[in-house]
Amino acid sequence: METTTNSEQKLEAATIKRISWRLMPFLMLCYLFAFIDRGNIGMAALQMNHDIGLSSKMFGFAGSLFFIAYFIFEVPSNLALQRYGARKWLARIMITWGLISASTAFVQGAHSLYVVRFLLGAAEAGFFPGVVLYLTYWFPAAYRARIVALFMVAIPAASFIASPISALLLQMDGIGGLRGWHWLFIIEGLPTVLLGVICLRFLTDRPAQASWLSPEQREWLTKTMDKEAAARAAKTHVPLWKLFSTPHVWGMALVCSCASAAGTVLNVWQPQLLKSFGLTVLQTGLVNSIPYAVASILMVWWGRHSDRTGERRWHTAIPLLLIGGGMALASVFHSLVPIVVILSMVLIGAYSFKGPFWAMATSWLATGSTAAGLAGINAVSNLIGGGLMVNVYGWVKDATGSYSMALLPMVLMSLASVTILFFLSRKSSRPGTTLKEATR
Repeated sequence: METTTNSEQKLEAATIKRISWRLMPFLMLCYLFAFIDRGNIGMAALQMNHDIGLSSKMFGFAGSLFFIAYFIFEVPSNLALQRYGARKWLARIMITWGLISASTAFVQGAHSLYVVRFLLGAAEAGFFPGVVLYLTYWFPAAYRARIVALFMVAIPAASFIASPISALLLQMDGIGGLRGWHWLFIIEGLPTVLLGVICLRFLTDRPAQASWLSPEQREWLTKTMDKEAAARAAKTHVPLWKLFSTPHVWGMALVCSCASAAGTVLNVWQPQLLKSFGLTVLQTGLVNSIPYAVASILMVWWGRHSDRTGERRWHTAIPLLLIGGGMALASVFHSLVPIVVILSMVLIGAYSFKGPFWAMATSWLATGSTAAGLAGINAVSNLIGGGLMVNVYGWVKDATGSYSMALLPMVLMSLASVTILFFLSRKSSRPGTTLKEATR
């Protein structure tokens, strides 16, 4: 018996290692460029806003349009991925968003920027929840927080890598008769198109089709994932209309909105906040990368810790409290070094939240509701966190003249999210409670 157990453990370890090395680097690279193309408007704004005559409110509105389109198309996109397969649908997403992102170089004013940002949100919709859904086909639940955290490290890594690169691209001002921000969008957008083409040949839709696994590994993985899917199916499929009429799903979306708001607002506005301390464009790019470097390291460690302990609720709540504490402190300190420390604190919370939260969310949803549920939670959280709070930040900044004071509304958002999280987790932990019961 012991020999059999040891053999199964070795097979499991070897299979998970093989899957991780096959899928994760490529998916992380794709998500890296997704966030570079989504967030490079923050660095481009250092030149672009003056060139095309954008006020803070106009820039905030342009930023929010991405998330409005994302909200509209998120659920249909994720359902399309479930129908047509990850390989084809993720390739479609990447090719279209890469082309649209590069075309941002040709905007002439506020209205053309509004159109391009809306189209970019429509093109990218479904990528993140689609990948999270895809990972549920390949990784058992016990590995999911660390795997999601590893995948999502691409978010802070994108800003860490892209901030100094974007600052250097802005120095290409005048080459070929183009401004630096024109080159930034073109050079950072086109690689995504190439990744989309590669995706068509590289990804495998389901474990049963994985010729790159040994027969023993493929059999073990297929049986394991089928068993977990059957267990989640026991929670009973919830009809789509009822899924989005339940406070339980909306509650999860509101919890996620806080982290989404923190990450999105800083991604869009942080370069301008840092430049307000008298930094040059290149200095701004370098300093802007520091908080993201710290967050990249700690979010992976936090996801692994959540998996090792099997604990999700506190591993989700503590990052939310870190966000609120950092946002509150930002209005107290007014010099560069403390602000960089505080921004690091907020981003650690925003990104460390993601692994435990999404692992918890996938365990709460029935198998037949996972695609729509994940997409819906992500879409609503992006609409509130991005579509609304990016605008709120611009309004408060215009009213107060302070980049730091504009962060205060998210302190209340943090406290509300923690309260909702504890209510939901207590309700879901009751013996026999399922998502179906939560929708009654």
